[in-house]
Amino acid sequence: MQALHGIGVAFVLSLTLLQACRAADWVPDRQLRIISAYSAGGTNDLLSRLMAQKLSERLGKPVVVENRAGANGIIASEYVAKSPADGHTMVMGSSATHGINPNIYAKLPYDAVRDFTPVGLIATVPLLLIVSSELKVNTLTELVALAKAKPGTLSFASSGIGSSPHLAGELFKSVAAIDITHVPYKGDGPAVIDVLGGQVSMFFANIPSALPAVQAGRLKALAMTGSVRTSAAPDIFTMQQAGVVGVEISAWFGLFASGKLPAEVLKRLNQELNAVLELPEVQSRIRELGAEPVAPASPEKFQLFVQNELTKFATVTKKAGMTAQ
Repeated sequence: MQALHGIGVAFVLSLTLLQACRAADWVPDRQLRIISAYSAGGTNDLLSRLMAQKLSERLGKPVVVENRAGANGIIASEYVAKSPADGHTMVMGSSATHGINPNIYAKLPYDAVRDFTPVGLIATVPLLLIVSSELKVNTLTELVALAKAKPGTLSFASSGIGSSPHLAGELFKSVAAIDITHVPYKGDGPAVIDVLGGQVSMFFANIPSALPAVQAGRLKALAMTGSVRTSAAPDIFTMQQAGVVGVEISAWFGLFASGKLPAEVLKRLNQELNAVLELPEVQSRIRELGAEPVAPASPEKFQLFVQNELTKFATVTKKAGMTAQ
């Protein structure tokens, strides 16, 4: 009996070691994809492409970006939620897809928690309030005054219903007591283009999407939504410094795989993502884009972060009176 017990223990130990080896040795067997939930040229897309390039170098397999824009990230999110749980397909999720949407849509085609596996948080991004260089305002106070003088005539863009820019615009409308019209787009890129062209009056843009045009003098930046000024644009006031209190919100971006991802696959993807985030050139590039890189962390910490964001946005969306069909 003792001999049999010894054999049983040895078998269990061997199986455990084999599983550990498999966890350490997991490699993708084909091309990986990062699904960007928004159109090309926006922050989601730019971060997706940066991560794809660096993860490809580390994993030894091509990592391509596919843009599946529409429905404020719901199309892309549903696609990944229903993809095989093998680690080969991830979505660049955000505060919109995994923080705001679950709080404003009565019914989503997936469960924002159960149907995804958080891989890692990548960056946070305050929003930049931009207006066309042709709009006759140069300060936030002047913008509010113009909106009050001409109620219903000014409009604000967003990257989709329920996006962080939409939430910021609704909060601005509420706390400043102004009447401005929401115009949703399928991403930052198209929204910035229409602000440039004067088709829409203003946009709370993710900084990476708008900063180049601001620096080139093609757009005017009146304020940003962070609690402190950002290192990417230190000369731009916060909303509070510019005269409007109560519009403090930052977007965030991170990678999610489909739910029930095997532990060994999640471990490898998280390890490689964290290694990428520690690269000085990656941190520098993220800051160049106007975002703030985050410290590498475990999937469990990212999951807790997402849960806290869901709770926070439940309060904020209710205050802004945001709902979507």
